[in-house]
Amino acid sequence: MLIESIKFGPLEIPEDKIITMKRPILGFEDLSSFCLIEREELAPFLWLHSTEDASVAFVVINPAVFYPDYRIEVNPNEIGELNIDNVESVETYVIVTLADEVEDITVNLQGPVLINTENGLAKQLVLVNSRFQVTHRLADAVPGSTETKAQPEPALA
Repeated sequence: MLIESIKFGPLEIPEDKIITMKRPILGFEDLSSFCLIEREELAPFLWLHSTEDASVAFVVINPAVFYPDYRIEVNPNEIGELNIDNVESVETYVIVTLADEVEDITVNLQGPVLINTENGLAKQLVLVNSRFQVTHRLADAVPGSTETKAQPEPALA
């Protein structure tokens, strides 16, 4: 499939790499077909790009990269639409919100996108009764970031 992208120009996407949203991305209910675009220079970030609208692409990341303890509890009925035969074939991504300042980049841990890599079915979940928020600063998850470092004690003379 040939798709147009405002960001990347024309892209040839294999049919087996098309992702069909069983539950759309919030705010983009009219879009149901996407693909993941990987660029080596942007790793570990990827683009979840609409195949229907050349201007719609979300930066996403596997949350385990920055949040290794990220675990979500999902009701079996909630993911039934994805026709999962093997749970290991489900990949989890979270949407990244870019900012002018690197330290202000956030991720939405409350609205993960689950993708069944075996059949290309996906959906965005909205986690309720969760400790996760819509905005988690990525800088806070990076070991050694200036936001998480303790300030040195002043020296006494």
